[in-house]
Amino acid sequence: KSPSPRQNMPVRYFVMKSSNLENIDISQQKGIWSTTPSNERKLNGAFWESSVVYLIFSVQGSGSFQGFARMGSAIGCEKSQDWRSAGFGGVFKVDWIRKESIP
Repeated sequence: KSPSPRQNMPVRYFVMKSSNLENIDISQQKGIWSTTPSNERKLNGAFWESSVVYLIFSVQGSGSFQGFARMGSAIGCEKSQDWRSAGFGGVFKVDWIRKESIP
């Protein structure tokens, strides 16, 4: 199990854009997410330097949010074959709080 984020630190929020709804569905079913390598450093830094990191998910061009989750682990080196789009980095755990569309 990954160590807990630091307590008494600020809460961070990130909007996670997905190219398709299928990737968000996979994330909600499996409790994992993956992002581009360019985003990994920022998210890992926030995970270790914040009390909690919330991820708000939106499919590009949808005009709405498809739910939000708490980042449950740091991003590791393990990759997933689940994602339909190529170019993702390591997988990390997400704990979904709301799984339906948010206008």
